[in-house]
Amino acid sequence: MNYKQDNLELYNEKSIGEIFDIERFAVNDGPGIRTVIFFKGCNLSCVWCANPESQKLEQEIMYWTTRCIGCGTCVRNCPQNALQLTEKGIMRSADCILCGKCTMVCNSLAMTMVGRRVTVGDVLQEINKDEAFYRETGGGVTFSGGEPFCQDEFLLELARACRDKEYNTCIETSGYTSWERIDMVKDYIDIFLYDLKFIDSARHKEYTGVDNRLILQNFDRLVQAGKTIVARVPIISGYNGDKEDLLAIADFLALHNPGCSVDLLPYHELGLSKYRRLQREYNALKAKVPPQAFLVEIKTEFKKRGLNVSIGG
Repeated sequence: MNYKQDNLELYNEKSIGEIFDIERFAVNDGPGIRTVIFFKGCNLSCVWCANPESQKLEQEIMYWTTRCIGCGTCVRNCPQNALQLTEKGIMRSADCILCGKCTMVCNSLAMTMVGRRVTVGDVLQEINKDEAFYRETGGGVTFSGGEPFCQDEFLLELARACRDKEYNTCIETSGYTSWERIDMVKDYIDIFLYDLKFIDSARHKEYTGVDNRLILQNFDRLVQAGKTIVARVPIISGYNGDKEDLLAIADFLALHNPGCSVDLLPYHELGLSKYRRLQREYNALKAKVPPQAFLVEIKTEFKKRGLNVSIGG
């Protein structure tokens, strides 16, 4: 495939977004080798969230105790006097205005700013670096987060730019947004990686902050629109890892999108250190990694219902 040329200056004139990472050579977020764009901002508050830096739309500061050499340069240069050097490292007070001065003077990179404002052209320039890998592997671009629909205008312009380049596009979404926003973008998305955490609305609200009626309605509308959907089911022992909860999801999928693909995503603890770096509390104290035997059992149950199931992304 010969991808189309683009005018980056034209794209730079369009909407601006806030992202916190661009991951290249990803293989678990859609087919082939992919470039994943991580949007900041999320309208759910899942207690087990592994990417706390994605939750807020604005920039944040991460502090790495393992990198800090205790020189106090950041403390001396903070215009708000919001930093203090303690036995446990640097502590930030509520006076911090996230000006980023500390990150600019920290020679050990212990203070880093999470999040940056970018244009569509900025992101497309990074995406284009992997064009050859998309061609060879059937890969493309995945929009993730956070929740990409929290920045719907930026998402639309970026998805359009990728479609102009004829790149395969995926979006990872909770589906918790208006149908108008989804409808606006859906023709530029090849695959929806659609999170399903609970079918029971009350339990969904208890652990994510919102009920799931809109999520399930939007799922049905995407099916009716003929879109390709891969259901992604996080399995967090202690929260939604009960067999009853998971089989309710399997029954829903078998009824509403027969034969669809499903990724079972077991809980991991890779995000725990991020909470410490952001000076936040991690509230999913009951969360545990599900046993492999249990995952195999659940996979078997999903397959019995005619679903195409894999463990992992």
